[in-house]
Amino acid sequence: MRISNSFSEGEIQMMDFILSTLLRGGSPQMATRNKDFASLCRKVVAMKAKVAEKKRADALRGRQAPAESSVGTIDGVDDADEAVEDVG
Repeated sequence: MRISNSFSEGEIQMMDFILSTLLRGGSPQMATRNKDFASLCRKVVAMKAKVAEKKRADALRGRQAPAESSVGTIDGVDDADEAVEDVG
């Protein structure tokens, strides 16, 4: 699926309907029944993900995550061989 920054005519009509309904104090529930609503939602979610990734990339400014933690690593507890004690 290709995500573009442009909106289709139906998606623009959907956004106009939602915004005008909200400005009049109404509820946008009718918009969810429109065939373009799902497409518009997917596009908005994809755009939010792009913005979040860009913010993250800008914050890191080219720095790479270290291959190994400076704190070190620890092993998990291995008590698969121990029996579970009945306390009830």
